[in-house]
Amino acid sequence: MRLVLPFLACFSAAVATYAASDDISEAKVVVSENPPTLSEFGFFDGSVARPSKKLIPYELRTPLFSDYATKQRFIFLPAGANITADKDGRLIFPVGAALIKSFGYPAASGGLDVIETRVLLHKASGWVALPYVWRKDRSDADLRVGGTRIPVVFDRNGTKTSISYSVPNKNQCKQCHSVANDIMPIGPVWQNMNFTRDGDRQRLSHMLPTLAQLPSFAVWDKGDAASLDERAKQYLNINCGHCHAPKGSASNSGLFLDGSSRDPVAMGMGKRPVAAGRASGDLDFIIAPGQPERSILVKRMESTDPGIAMPELGRATVHEEGVDLIRDWIASMPTTGH
Repeated sequence: MRLVLPFLACFSAAVATYAASDDISEAKVVVSENPPTLSEFGFFDGSVARPSKKLIPYELRTPLFSDYATKQRFIFLPAGANITADKDGRLIFPVGAALIKSFGYPAASGGLDVIETRVLLHKASGWVALPYVWRKDRSDADLRVGGTRIPVVFDRNGTKTSISYSVPNKNQCKQCHSVANDIMPIGPVWQNMNFTRDGDRQRLSHMLPTLAQLPSFAVWDKGDAASLDERAKQYLNINCGHCHAPKGSASNSGLFLDGSSRDPVAMGMGKRPVAAGRASGDLDFIIAPGQPERSILVKRMESTDPGIAMPELGRATVHEEGVDLIRDWIASMPTTGH
């Protein structure tokens, strides 16, 4: 179940501006010492079910897969601060801003049972990524820079699924959020964002006309007007492109799935892996056009083995719907004779 909460956000001309109040500690966001408990920020009013009214909620049209967890996303801006954007629609946040993302599963009593909340804090020295794990009584969440594992049971299509849920450590957070060796937000891209309060997107579109001209990303799991090719590439962009990018942590692979390349080989088609090994098995190409069963990409998506699975962080299960999409996409490609 997804919680949709009403919040207020006001925007100035040319840039988005949000007026914060005293219930959130702006000082805690920017200080060098990281608070040991999430409550010290004031993002939530005593409970994860009561986010501060000064947070801006949003959703992603195509979200990153994380073991079928439901996520709640928020933006915090300090008083009088502005949001701008680059030409590609990536939002640019001021020092003092924070991005808050909670992960959880539907509770038996209804609502969402949140397990962890990750925060990205924009300090003067740059962005810092921190994971906070909620206590059993959900009274507060504690900083776990070393990460942890939590046993989780959730219902999926009527079947109980048990996993060892992984809360990433601070270095793993950095690995996924690394752009040219700096930590950066990767989710808030205008074309992939929906605002859960009616009217917010329209107001932003009016105030930020350059962004308004950018078309929305395809929703990977819905037909809509998007083609199979568009949906598959968007899925790979969101789930793989933050690492497999020219400035990402997997740039040395030469496999770029972030949409920056138009070279079919750079996107994996007929591309041999940089390093052969157990992960590639007896397969020759990242993508063997027309042959999903001969494609390393599919093999790694279907695995949960830590030495084979891709993405290698953030999942203990196979995203079956995502695998089906990529299989269908590769099967639709003309066979090249490889």
